[in-house]
Amino acid sequence: MALEDGGSKWKNVALLVIDMQKDFISGPVKVKGGETIVPNVIKAVQIARKCGIHVVWVVREIDPLGRDVELFRRQFYDKTKVASKGSVGAELVDGLIIEENDYKLVKTRFTAFLNTHLHSYLHANGITDWVINGVQTPNCIRQTVFDAVSLDYKHVSVITDATAAATPDVHTANIFDMKNIGVVTPTLEEWCQSTEKFIS
Repeated sequence: MALEDGGSKWKNVALLVIDMQKDFISGPVKVKGGETIVPNVIKAVQIARKCGIHVVWVVREIDPLGRDVELFRRQFYDKTKVASKGSVGAELVDGLIIEENDYKLVKTRFTAFLNTHLHSYLHANGITDWVINGVQTPNCIRQTVFDAVSLDYKHVSVITDATAAATPDVHTANIFDMKNIGVVTPTLEEWCQSTEKFIS
Protein backbone atom coordinates (compact mmCIF):
# COMPACT_ATOMS: atom_id res chain seq x y z
CA MET A 1 0.00 0.00 0.00
CA ALA A 2 1.39 3.38 -0.98
CA LEU A 3 0.49 6.84 0.18
CA GLU A 4 -0.99 9.01 -2.56
CA ASP A 5 -2.12 12.49 -1.55
CA GLY A 6 -3.22 11.55 1.95
CA GLY A 7 -0.36 13.49 3.51
CA SER A 8 -1.85 16.80 2.39
CA LYS A 9 -5.41 15.75 3.15
CA TRP A 10 -4.62 14.68 6.71
CA LYS A 11 -1.77 17.03 7.67
CA ASN A 12 -4.02 18.89 10.13
CA VAL A 13 -5.22 15.69 11.83
CA ALA A 14 -3.82 13.91 14.89
CA LEU A 15 -4.66 10.44 16.14
CA LEU A 16 -4.44 10.36 19.95
CA VAL A 17 -3.93 6.94 21.50
CA ILE A 18 -4.71 7.19 25.20
CA ASP A 19 -3.47 4.93 28.02
CA MET A 20 -3.04 1.72 26.01
CA GLN A 21 -0.62 0.45 28.64
CA LYS A 22 -0.30 -3.00 30.15
CA ASP A 23 -1.53 -2.05 33.62
CA PHE A 24 -4.73 -0.57 32.17
CA ILE A 25 -5.40 -3.30 29.60
CA SER A 26 -4.36 -6.52 31.32
CA GLY A 27 -2.89 -5.50 34.67
CA PRO A 28 -4.13 -4.76 38.20
CA VAL A 29 -6.50 -1.95 37.16
CA LYS A 30 -7.46 -3.28 33.76
CA VAL A 31 -10.45 -1.86 31.95
CA LYS A 32 -12.67 -4.87 31.27
CA GLY A 33 -13.32 -3.90 27.67
CA GLY A 34 -9.71 -2.96 27.00
CA GLU A 35 -8.32 -6.19 25.59
CA THR A 36 -11.06 -6.45 22.97
CA ILE A 37 -10.15 -3.13 21.36
CA VAL A 38 -6.41 -3.77 20.99
CA PRO A 39 -6.65 -5.06 17.38
CA ASN A 40 -8.73 -2.03 16.37
CA VAL A 41 -6.30 0.39 17.99
CA ILE A 42 -3.42 -1.30 16.17
CA LYS A 43 -5.28 -0.96 12.86
CA ALA A 44 -6.18 2.68 13.51
CA VAL A 45 -2.50 3.49 14.12
CA GLN A 46 -1.49 1.66 10.94
CA ILE A 47 -4.04 3.56 8.87
CA ALA A 48 -3.04 6.87 10.44
CA ARG A 49 0.60 6.35 9.52
CA LYS A 50 -0.27 5.44 5.93
CA CYS A 51 -2.32 8.64 5.62
CA GLY A 52 0.34 10.87 7.11
CA ILE A 53 -1.74 11.57 10.21
CA HIS A 54 0.20 12.65 13.32
CA VAL A 55 0.23 9.85 15.90
CA VAL A 56 0.30 11.06 19.51
CA TRP A 57 0.72 8.55 22.33
CA VAL A 58 -0.76 9.80 25.61
CA VAL A 59 0.40 7.76 28.58
CA ARG A 60 0.65 7.70 32.34
CA GLU A 61 4.10 7.34 33.89
CA ILE A 62 3.58 7.93 37.59
CA ASP A 63 6.45 8.86 39.86
CA PRO A 64 7.58 5.65 41.62
CA LEU A 65 7.05 7.35 44.99
CA GLY A 66 3.56 8.47 44.00
CA ARG A 67 4.31 12.16 44.40
CA ASP A 68 2.37 13.19 41.29
CA VAL A 69 -0.59 10.83 41.58
CA GLU A 70 -4.09 12.21 42.21
CA LEU A 71 -5.00 12.73 45.85
CA PHE A 72 -7.84 10.20 45.75
CA ARG A 73 -5.47 7.47 44.46
CA ARG A 74 -2.60 7.97 46.88
CA GLN A 75 -3.92 5.59 49.50
CA PHE A 76 -3.97 2.81 46.88
CA TYR A 77 -0.78 3.63 45.00
CA ASP A 78 1.65 2.17 47.54
CA LYS A 79 -0.04 -1.21 47.08
CA THR A 80 -0.51 -1.24 43.31
CA LYS A 81 2.21 1.03 41.84
CA VAL A 82 0.04 1.35 38.73
CA ALA A 83 1.82 2.63 35.61
CA SER A 84 4.90 3.49 37.64
CA LYS A 85 7.57 5.12 35.48
CA GLY A 86 9.99 2.53 34.13
CA SER A 87 7.80 -0.43 35.09
CA VAL A 88 6.55 -3.17 32.76
CA GLY A 89 2.99 -2.09 33.54
CA ALA A 90 3.66 1.36 32.10
CA GLU A 91 4.70 -0.12 28.74
CA LEU A 92 2.36 -0.13 25.77
CA VAL A 93 0.51 -3.39 25.18
CA ASP A 94 1.99 -5.84 22.71
CA GLY A 95 1.45 -4.80 19.12
CA LEU A 96 1.65 -1.06 19.78
CA ILE A 97 5.00 0.60 19.15
CA ILE A 98 6.04 4.25 19.26
CA GLU A 99 7.88 5.00 16.03
CA GLU A 100 10.39 7.73 15.28
CA ASN A 101 7.91 10.21 13.81
CA ASP A 102 5.31 9.67 16.53
CA TYR A 103 4.96 11.92 19.57
CA LYS A 104 4.75 10.75 23.19
CA LEU A 105 3.06 12.81 25.87
CA VAL A 106 3.01 11.94 29.58
CA LYS A 107 0.01 13.09 31.59
CA THR A 108 -0.70 12.92 35.32
CA ARG A 109 -4.45 13.46 35.30
CA PHE A 110 -7.48 12.19 33.37
CA THR A 111 -7.30 14.93 30.74
CA ALA A 112 -4.30 15.05 28.44
CA PHE A 113 -4.28 18.85 28.68
CA LEU A 114 -3.76 19.59 32.38
CA ASN A 115 -0.14 20.56 33.14
CA THR A 116 1.08 19.28 29.75
CA HIS A 117 2.13 20.99 26.55
CA LEU A 118 -0.34 19.09 24.34
CA HIS A 119 -2.19 22.23 23.25
CA SER A 120 1.00 24.05 22.24
CA TYR A 121 2.35 20.98 20.44
CA LEU A 122 -0.81 20.57 18.40
CA HIS A 123 -0.96 24.25 17.49
CA ALA A 124 2.71 24.32 16.54
CA ASN A 125 2.05 21.47 14.12
CA GLY A 126 -1.11 22.95 12.65
CA ILE A 127 -3.44 20.35 14.15
CA THR A 128 -7.11 21.36 14.04
CA ASP A 129 -8.79 17.94 13.94
CA TRP A 130 -8.57 15.00 16.30
CA VAL A 131 -9.29 11.28 16.18
CA ILE A 132 -9.17 9.58 19.58
CA ASN A 133 -8.99 5.99 20.77
CA GLY A 134 -7.88 4.11 23.89
CA VAL A 135 -9.16 3.81 27.46
CA GLN A 136 -11.17 4.50 29.26
CA THR A 137 -14.27 6.19 27.87
CA PRO A 138 -15.74 7.90 30.98
CA ASN A 139 -12.43 9.14 32.35
CA CYS A 140 -9.41 9.99 30.20
CA ILE A 141 -11.22 9.82 26.86
CA ARG A 142 -14.17 11.92 27.97
CA GLN A 143 -12.20 14.58 29.85
CA THR A 144 -9.70 15.01 27.02
CA VAL A 145 -12.52 15.23 24.47
CA PHE A 146 -14.48 17.82 26.45
CA ASP A 147 -11.33 19.91 26.86
CA ALA A 148 -10.61 19.69 23.13
CA VAL A 149 -14.13 20.90 22.34
CA SER A 150 -13.79 23.72 24.89
CA LEU A 151 -10.55 24.78 23.22
CA ASP A 152 -12.35 25.02 19.86
CA TYR A 153 -10.58 22.31 17.93
CA LYS A 154 -12.41 22.16 14.62
CA HIS A 155 -13.35 18.48 14.48
CA VAL A 156 -13.10 15.91 17.27
CA SER A 157 -13.84 12.24 16.61
CA VAL A 158 -13.89 9.19 18.87
CA ILE A 159 -13.63 5.76 17.25
CA THR A 160 -16.32 3.92 19.16
CA ASP A 161 -14.97 0.38 18.80
CA ALA A 162 -11.37 1.43 19.46
CA THR A 163 -12.28 2.91 22.85
CA ALA A 164 -13.55 1.03 25.88
CA ALA A 165 -14.93 1.26 29.39
CA ALA A 166 -15.59 -1.13 32.27
CA THR A 167 -18.98 -2.08 30.81
CA PRO A 168 -20.70 -1.62 27.44
CA ASP A 169 -23.42 0.47 29.10
CA VAL A 170 -20.92 2.93 30.57
CA HIS A 171 -19.17 3.16 27.21
CA THR A 172 -22.41 3.77 25.30
CA ALA A 173 -23.65 6.40 27.75
CA ASN A 174 -20.44 8.39 27.49
CA ILE A 175 -20.33 8.13 23.70
CA PHE A 176 -23.89 9.51 23.73
CA ASP A 177 -22.81 12.47 25.87
CA MET A 178 -19.86 13.26 23.62
CA LYS A 179 -22.00 13.00 20.50
CA ASN A 180 -24.34 15.57 22.03
CA ILE A 181 -21.55 18.17 22.13
CA GLY A 182 -20.72 17.72 18.46
CA VAL A 183 -18.16 14.93 18.62
CA VAL A 184 -18.21 12.56 15.64
CA THR A 185 -18.42 8.90 16.70
CA PRO A 186 -17.55 6.54 13.82
CA THR A 187 -16.75 2.88 14.07
CA LEU A 188 -13.28 1.85 12.94
CA GLU A 189 -14.74 0.58 9.65
CA GLU A 190 -16.49 3.89 9.03
CA TRP A 191 -13.33 5.84 9.80
CA CYS A 192 -11.23 3.60 7.58
CA GLN A 193 -13.66 4.13 4.71
CA SER A 194 -13.05 7.87 4.97
CA THR A 195 -9.32 7.28 4.46
CA GLU A 196 -9.43 4.60 1.76
CA LYS A 197 -9.40 6.87 -1.28
CA PHE A 198 -6.07 8.30 -0.11
CA ILE A 199 -4.36 4.91 0.11
CA SER A 200 -3.72 2.55 -2.78
